[in-house]
Formats: sequence, C-alpha cells, structure tokens
Amino acid sequence: MSNFAWVTLATNDSYSLGALVVAHSLKRVHTAHQLAVLITPGVSEAMKNKLRTIFNVVEEVNLLDSKDEANLALLKRPELGITFTKLHCWRLTQFEKCVFLDADTLVLRNCDELFEREELSAAPDVGWPDCFNSGVYVFRPSLETFSNLMQYAVTNGSFDGGDQGLLNSYFSDWAHKDIAKHLPFIYNTSSVASYSYLPAFKQFGQNTKILHFIGTAKPWLQNFNSESRKVYIPGGYQHLANFLQYWWDIFCEDVHSRLSADMAGLAGSISNVKLGEPRTPEQARSEELIRRQSWETGNADYAGRDAFKHIWDRIQKTLDD
Repeated sequence: MSNFAWVTLATNDSYSLGALVVAHSLKRVHTAHQLAVLITPGVSEAMKNKLRTIFNVVEEVNLLDSKDEANLALLKRPELGITFTKLHCWRLTQFEKCVFLDADTLVLRNCDELFEREELSAAPDVGWPDCFNSGVYVFRPSLETFSNLMQYAVTNGSFDGGDQGLLNSYFSDWAHKDIAKHLPFIYNTSSVASYSYLPAFKQFGQNTKILHFIGTAKPWLQNFNSESRKVYIPGGYQHLANFLQYWWDIFCEDVHSRLSADMAGLAGSISNVKLGEPRTPEQARSEELIRRQSWETGNADYAGRDAFKHIWDRIQKTLDD
C-alpha cells in the first residue's frame, strides 16, 4: 500500500459531505494513494462510520482556535478560527508525504504527480500572489514541524486569523526561494478567480485539475432539485455550472445512499430526500432547509431565485392570501 496520502478536514457533518465528495472524486480519477480525514468532536458518530467506509484513516483531533478575533473580523469569516485544526495534519507520521485538500475542493483529473513535489508546495493565492493558498498543499508529516508550528502560532498568531496566514508566515520563503514549490493554478483553481478573470478561465479552465469552491458559496449549500438531480446555478456562477453539477453528480451517485437521519444538520435532513422521484412535501422541506442555510451563510442568489423581484412577488402573494 502507498506510503503517501491525500488528507482533508471535516469539523462537522455538513463539511463531512464535502470531504466525502473529495474522497470519491479522488477515487474516480484512480489515485494510487491512501485517503485520510481529520475530524473534530463536531462530527457525529453516524457520520464517522460513513467516513470510515471510504477513508483509509479517520483521525479525531482537538479543535484549535486562533483566538485572533480582531483579525478574523477583518475577513468577515469568524468561523475560520477552527481551521487551525488543520495543523494536526503534520502529526500523520505514518505517511511519508501528503497532499492536503480542503473539503470544498473537487478533484477533476488524476493529480498523483503532486507527490513528486516537496514541502511546502502550493499555488499562489489570487488575493495576494506572493502568498500561497492553503486549500491545496504538499507537506511531509513531522512531529517536529507540528511542534514548531504550534509554538509559532502561540508566539506570533496569524496575520489573517486563519491557517493560511500562519502557514505563509512560517514558510515565509515560499514566494522567492524555490519556484519548483509554486504549483500551477490548475491544481487550485479558485472559483472566485475564475469569475474575476473570466477570459482566462474560458481559455484555460478546461485544464483545471482541482477546483476550489473558495468562500461561503459551498456546493452543498446550493439549491438542488431532487427530482431532476440538477443543481440551480446561482446568478454570476454560470461559468461554474459544469463543476457544480459534477459535485452533485458525485454526491447523488456515491454519497447520498449512505447518509442517515441520525446525522447532524444538513446531512441528516438531506438523507430523507428521495432522488429521481416526484417531490413530496417532506422533500420540499428538506430542499428549503438547504436554501435557508445558504441564506444564513451569506450565500443568497441575489441575481437568480433570490432576486428582489421574486422576494417581492412572494410577499405580495402572502398578503393576497
């Protein structure tokens, strides 16, 4: 068995849905390497059992919080504090080398060649290209590195309050020391960047190997029609339609049938939905739950289904009734 592993992180049952799709996307491209997932106490026992059916290693870790509330507030992403838990990946010393993938990534082509790279190899971040994006990176597990990272975090904190700021500060020579550690953008293609530079995405997007659904617009929070198995593409995301649909295709074919009602949050709700059958009131309620969670995470489709006109029409209908 390979001594290399793909590693991801799930802090609750909803993010576990992403982790499961990541795992199945890797299997679909026939990776030769093992799959590992770090989980926190926020993952239910039922979901742990599901994860064990697909991952070679399921490792429960303690939740780490950066405590840099001021910095997190600047990013308007307070939940990023828990991503310091990602540092535990350096404790997976049963593996020689690993590639970390955030749970909101999607593998489109075989990327086993990444294991030929050295620590710390990553792709540039679209917001500041002299920094790397920590959604995909190559690393070598080491208890010494883990200890050094923890000490660095305690002493220096993180300039963005999350793991990306810390890792960029710790591996501070990434920008200039060794160009071989700069991964091509196709290994971490940001959904945000693909929109901001649409001509380049149209020209080169077909070469994407790993897509990263960065920010709050997670695939599992998109509106989904259980009868047609089609995802509603939010306004401004039409260029990602094929990728979002592929995520849901994997979910429907490989993940959904193994979910159970005793899972927490969205995972438990969507387990009750029957795919490919006429929608029942129960299914409509489950789909509405997904939509509500999208709203609560700031992921409303203001250019589409959640446009003001549709909201106003619904208000008028309620008043008329």
